[in-house]
Amino acid sequence: MAEFKDKAVIVTGGAKGIGRGICLAFAREGARVLCADVDEKAGAQIEKEAAGLEGLIRFQPADASSSADCQSLVHSATQQWGGVDVLCNNVGIQPTDSYLPAHELSEEKWDRIMDVNLKSAFLMTKYCVPVMKERGGGVIINTASVQGLQSAKGVSAYAASKGGLLSLTRQLALEYAADHIRVLAVNPGTIDTPLVDEAARGMGLKKEDLVDAWGKAHPIGRIGQPEDVANVVLFLASDKTSFMTGEYVCVDGGMMAKGSWAGD
Repeated sequence: MAEFKDKAVIVTGGAKGIGRGICLAFAREGARVLCADVDEKAGAQIEKEAAGLEGLIRFQPADASSSADCQSLVHSATQQWGGVDVLCNNVGIQPTDSYLPAHELSEEKWDRIMDVNLKSAFLMTKYCVPVMKERGGGVIINTASVQGLQSAKGVSAYAASKGGLLSLTRQLALEYAADHIRVLAVNPGTIDTPLVDEAARGMGLKKEDLVDAWGKAHPIGRIGQPEDVANVVLFLASDKTSFMTGEYVCVDGGMMAKGSWAGD
């Protein structure tokens, strides 16, 4: 994938979990990556990890639900590298204290989840598209979820945000196809990220026990790793998928093929 050498990439929620995997994967292939995250300690760590790679990672603290922060990210990438070639709208939250029936979920929690998971993709797209058009095109990849396709109890805001992200992916693909900007999405299943650690703590379980139980629910027999998603993101961002836009790819160990994954 030498085509990523010196390409400019922005990854939101890039310091941990799936985003970390995406940042490192692009940097290994020679890209110049701007990693955006609210976790400054993790951001400093990923910069260090990328020091010996073909490309580079620069960390910038940012809340992607903030219009000003999103503008600042695009400005930084443009000032440093002349624009943006690939935007990965990856940031997402699913707080353990939001696992509630819709009528018990606070408006504040609903708004925060929607702002981070969905509004951030709109904002980053809003500010990236003009500079992508100046460069003759680009690729936008949204990290949605299998919960945008099927769902479970207690996740009304998360499910709505991820379903909205899939719909936004289709709409933006049509909006910008003539500008040579492709828009795609990935739907991860359960991936070994800090969210799994949080879930285990919230359930009072050992992480390894939860990982084992959730792994058995996947036809492949394990939960995914951030690299599993990152590999698909790199493929979708490459010219090998130049005739793909407005589509999603499930990276879920066969969960959607199974047809029903959520318990009662």
